[in-house]
Amino acid sequence: MSKLAAGKEFGQNISRLIAGNNFRRAEMEELFSQVLLDQQSEMQQGAFLAALKAKGETVEEIAGSWDAIYNLDTIKLSPQLKQPLVENCGTGMDKVNTFNISTSASIVAAAAGVAMARHGSRAISSNCGTIDILEELGVGVECPPELIVKSIEEVGIGVLNGMDSKIHPTALGRILAKISFGSTLNIAASLANPVYPKYGVRGVYSRDLLIPVAKVMHKIGYKKAIVVHGLAEDGISGMDEASTLGRNYLVEIDESAQLKEYSFDPSSLGIEKASSKDILPFKDRESEALELLRNLKGKGKKARVDIIALNTALILYLMDYHNQLQSSYQAAQEIINSGKAIAKLKEWVQVQNTKPGEGLNKLEGLLAKI
Repeated sequence: MSKLAAGKEFGQNISRLIAGNNFRRAEMEELFSQVLLDQQSEMQQGAFLAALKAKGETVEEIAGSWDAIYNLDTIKLSPQLKQPLVENCGTGMDKVNTFNISTSASIVAAAAGVAMARHGSRAISSNCGTIDILEELGVGVECPPELIVKSIEEVGIGVLNGMDSKIHPTALGRILAKISFGSTLNIAASLANPVYPKYGVRGVYSRDLLIPVAKVMHKIGYKKAIVVHGLAEDGISGMDEASTLGRNYLVEIDESAQLKEYSFDPSSLGIEKASSKDILPFKDRESEALELLRNLKGKGKKARVDIIALNTALILYLMDYHNQLQSSYQAAQEIINSGKAIAKLKEWVQVQNTKPGEGLNKLEGLLAKI
């Protein structure tokens, strides 16, 4: 097929999306592959992503997008561990502006003994993304893949940079660097974790995504997952995290695709309700990093420590460290107050780093300012 003909056919599929038509998993993999391989013009690629987002992605379409990203543009890594790997991530695009809660929760969970494999990017819809904040703390975010594997194996935590060509060599960095709106990539690309964890806690920006995302996670091989959407104090605005501001809605899914839906109010766990202003991010990366360190030392504002502990609790509960969310939440608070989270972060900076001395000096310099 000529390039002109291929472009016309791709354009016809964009029109189908605009008209509200759904695509099968294999069809979406083919279309998304053309985007990843840069076989269509940038205008066509942008129109495709926007049309798919505007229509609303089906489970099959998200899974097909993931197939393309994972098969064409994701290196494959296999840390040797005696325990399962876990990831926690949010889709972004929510209506509540917060500090980087999930990154903090992953460090606390690692300090509890959970093996964590973070997969994130620099900020797209927020002030400070996962990669931005970890770089500020001294973690090597553009390391050789084998060093990340070593960190996961030896420290129990590692981060894979979704915008690094060593991790996604074909296209993701190119696309993410040029896009400033939410798209299917918020779900499919974030799930394309090179170490392929089978357990995960995932925050979504809408209650409507709870069941679809859980089903996608099952389709692509997750054995067990929790998908969560938390509300702000107005009961309307939502976040891609467990919330201490308002009610939380969750879906659990297991290997047999059995769904369990439930909700809870933070007060049922003994958590004092907070407000949106209590968890706002700072405008610069250093201030954000300093606040993260205060929180991990248990010296941050109560509302910030509480929401980190709650999101950590979901990880501990998922992995059966505790059989109740309340005891999981209490355990997370104890880990933070013990200093184990800061100690785990220091280990992480030292191992996932091509220049560990510089990384540790950077972290110690920040700690000295607290």
